[in-house]
Amino acid sequence: MDQYSSFSDDYYINMHLHTEMDLPQNRETVLHFFEQIRKQYPSMHNFYGRERGDYVLEEDKDNGNYRWVTLEPRRICSGIVNPASVHQATEQHAYVLDHVPHALSVSPLDCESLNVMFGFDFTYRGNHNQLLADALGITPAFEQLTEVTGGRVVSHEPSIQVALDSDCRTQCRLSVESRTTAYHLRTGEFPDEQLSVYLTARRFGTPQSHASFMGTLRELTEVCCDIIDRFLIDQVLRPLQSTIATK
Repeated sequence: MDQYSSFSDDYYINMHLHTEMDLPQNRETVLHFFEQIRKQYPSMHNFYGRERGDYVLEEDKDNGNYRWVTLEPRRICSGIVNPASVHQATEQHAYVLDHVPHALSVSPLDCESLNVMFGFDFTYRGNHNQLLADALGITPAFEQLTEVTGGRVVSHEPSIQVALDSDCRTQCRLSVESRTTAYHLRTGEFPDEQLSVYLTARRFGTPQSHASFMGTLRELTEVCCDIIDRFLIDQVLRPLQSTIATK
């Protein structure tokens, strides 16, 4: 499957390249890098800096689907929210990676890790932690904890990380992030916050060549899509959808 928009309120596909050394921060290099991105995607015209030394180029967010690219001291990020297809996101990430070696002098030797992340957001006004317990269940050994204590679930964010090769250089992490706090439970006031499901595939270490950046990107994207199609949709995304619909 190549289209996942129907399984959550919003979804996005991000790429992160982590470096061992600090990335260039001088004005000319930073502007040249983002000008190359803008040439390919002219609608990305919002450029600004953050206090901690991050620079952002993004599209307008009014339509609900938009592209963005950031340059941080030791990380290059590319993302697209509600893409028309996985291929559309992969093309953008590949374009960014293709320009990183020349525009920012990033060598494969400088690569700490490269990862691809698929995120799925569900808007829900209520206790996200209890929603997760109802939709996905609780570890069997912990199931009776709320009965014994008579308490409400304050934190329940299941996560798991697995290695996909013998040397543990390729890993996959599935996690859920709740925005419900003890304050919300205490006051009974729950804002319309988004519950997030993250699936990340990451490759650690130095690629063999510049071309390996793109090859690794494709491999990690395929890993994520395979997990989503064979597991995540039926075991996580649809149960969350159906549970939210009944509340």
